[in-house]
Amino acid sequence: MAQGITGEKYWEDRVAFETEGAGQEVVEYGDVLELNRFDGLPYSSRYYTLLKERMDLPVWKAKCDFMDKLANRQFIIVSGTARTGRSSQIPQWCAEFCLAVQYQNGMVVCTQVHRQHTVDLALRVADEMDVNIGHEVGYSIPLETCCSGDTVLRYCTDDMLLREMMSDPMLEHYGVIVIDQAHERTVGTDVLLGLLKDITLQRPELRVVLLTATHPGPKLLGHYKNVPLIQLEGVCSAEVVYTGTSHKDYFCSALRLVLEIHHSQEEGDIVVFLATTQEIDLARDILLREEANIPTHLGELLPISVHPGLGGTLPMPGEEEGRCRRVFLTSSPNEDLFWAVHMLNFVIDAGVQKRNVYNPRIRANSVAIQPISRIQAESRKQLVASFPAGKSFCLYPEDTPLPSETRPHILESDITSTVLFLKRMDIGGLGRCDFIDRPDPEGLMQALEELDYLAALDDDGNLSEIGIIMSEFPLEPQMAKTLLASCEFDCVNEVVTIAAMLTAPSCFLVPSRELRLEASQCHLKFQHPEGDHFTLINIYKAFKQNQHEPCDVEKWCQDYFLSLSALQTADAIRSELTDILRRIELPVSMPSFGSKGNTLNIKRALLAGFFMQVARDVDSSGNYFMLTHKHVAQIHPFSAYGTKTPKLGLPEWVLFHQYSFSEDNCIRTVSHISPEEFIQMAPQYFFFNLPPSESKDILQNILDNGAEHYKAKKLQKSPSLESIPEVTASCVIQ
Repeated sequence: MAQGITGEKYWEDRVAFETEGAGQEVVEYGDVLELNRFDGLPYSSRYYTLLKERMDLPVWKAKCDFMDKLANRQFIIVSGTARTGRSSQIPQWCAEFCLAVQYQNGMVVCTQVHRQHTVDLALRVADEMDVNIGHEVGYSIPLETCCSGDTVLRYCTDDMLLREMMSDPMLEHYGVIVIDQAHERTVGTDVLLGLLKDITLQRPELRVVLLTATHPGPKLLGHYKNVPLIQLEGVCSAEVVYTGTSHKDYFCSALRLVLEIHHSQEEGDIVVFLATTQEIDLARDILLREEANIPTHLGELLPISVHPGLGGTLPMPGEEEGRCRRVFLTSSPNEDLFWAVHMLNFVIDAGVQKRNVYNPRIRANSVAIQPISRIQAESRKQLVASFPAGKSFCLYPEDTPLPSETRPHILESDITSTVLFLKRMDIGGLGRCDFIDRPDPEGLMQALEELDYLAALDDDGNLSEIGIIMSEFPLEPQMAKTLLASCEFDCVNEVVTIAAMLTAPSCFLVPSRELRLEASQCHLKFQHPEGDHFTLINIYKAFKQNQHEPCDVEKWCQDYFLSLSALQTADAIRSELTDILRRIELPVSMPSFGSKGNTLNIKRALLAGFFMQVARDVDSSGNYFMLTHKHVAQIHPFSAYGTKTPKLGLPEWVLFHQYSFSEDNCIRTVSHISPEEFIQMAPQYFFFNLPPSESKDILQNILDNGAEHYKAKKLQKSPSLESIPEVTASCVIQ
């Protein structure tokens, strides 16, 4: 048990031992080299070199205090900015803690918010521990796992640990769970924090460590009663310059500052925090054009886009040589992404961020540009605080009122997937999730209603057998239901491709203005007359064909203005989904894309999941009325139908994948359907609950006139909860 550890005295001796060893290239005791306690091999000279660097980190002063609290307390909170070393050192010490008790309570897992940061940290920590990545230290991110049976410390994204809980609800493989970046309050992190409170009651030997960038707020401290807090000493404050730029001018001001810094010839890289991904791409294009006019004696200016959630091109330490000033352009709230950039001397902070706020009434996200929190502002300043010449430029007045904490994402997100997961956890024995901030009641009711429409719940509000199968897929519930329906309609091969392409980032590249017409002409070659879902199948099939032919697939993607990385991601997602289908013994159909029957079956499968996302052109001019909430929108220009004029004939009834409310009021990924197909596939009680409209009257007339026709069809039966059939091997879908 953890109580058997000797506490502070043991760790004081251990720190002294390591300190003595750090001053030597190789430590010998008689004729015996010091052995690595994790793999049994002698330490390399690089281990001691890195140990010197580690001991200079602010976190190192707190090691004895941390290890003593870890031995005697179940919860610990450690706060410190990116450069204190909290994310790399604390998990290593937790691994030492587990080693000291021979892993009798399990190994260590450390969650991260961003996948690229997860990989970077695992690589760095494996180097510091002098072990091989994928063995003693590993990582798990969506679509990529680098671990083995020898792994004692694993970095993973928070969503990966949540999915692992479906098969291991009590997380019994782990003795210490480290939740990093808890201050970001993502949905996954909040769910983990809520469930862990219940798990620790049933597992008193489990240790939970929360890592935050700054002092945790009263809500987090109050959630865990009497939890010890270790506040890491920060590095010296950097010079902070407030420019007083107005909210509308921050973009141009940021680029002017970049060029001024470069012309000043002061050394160091720059990170620019903008608000949106569009601003990142535009800033990169502008700086690339400006770089051509910069005198050669000033050196190269290299803008690098770092998109949140899509990984990046951040270097590892030691890869920063050369006469080149790098400008990292990001909109990510995660300042920790830049922990590895050793020559970062300048931070330019716009002070605003883009937030997607979900509106349950219209089932759509609205985009809001909001001020960052004081926690984020302070973390960004600290990125350059360890450099004597470091400067932080804040593109807002010093007296700007900033929120004290980051608003929890669970209050602004669609939580249907979260509710499906929590229903699955009920089956696993976890009674409830004690949220720090409870979800919005209206959003919770909408999520339950949607799961009910999808036949994922039974009479008692628990998961039905269909709901259990849906939860196995790493997809949104509507897409998971669509994939299940494809088993019934014998079009799995095509629908799994659609699911993968829509889950991956967009495969369409947005070129510069002068090349957009050429890009549109290239994309036209893949268009399918039935709509965008079918166009995605054409693109994927062409991609796979070029992969198997003796040609340069990267050049092919460039020629057709397609993203190679997005297509590769879609290919990996498709393989994962196919493996899950086979694991749970669901049928996978043979390809039959192009036949009339297959096209109809694909539409039926799509409607089985997305019947809530149907719209009708009310005036034959491209104004689409959405049946569920009576909003009117247009088809996005990038759609196959978006470039058509009403004279060429737009489909009257469409199914869409996404609706963006505030940005452009457009529906995206659109395919043509018939009202008869909608009536056949939509649950009858969903149809009756639609608000009154002319479109609903049209459907009602079709339903009345053709009632006998639809009664003969199996899928027309009212899918009320009382009549939900049991799932059989043939996967009967409502």
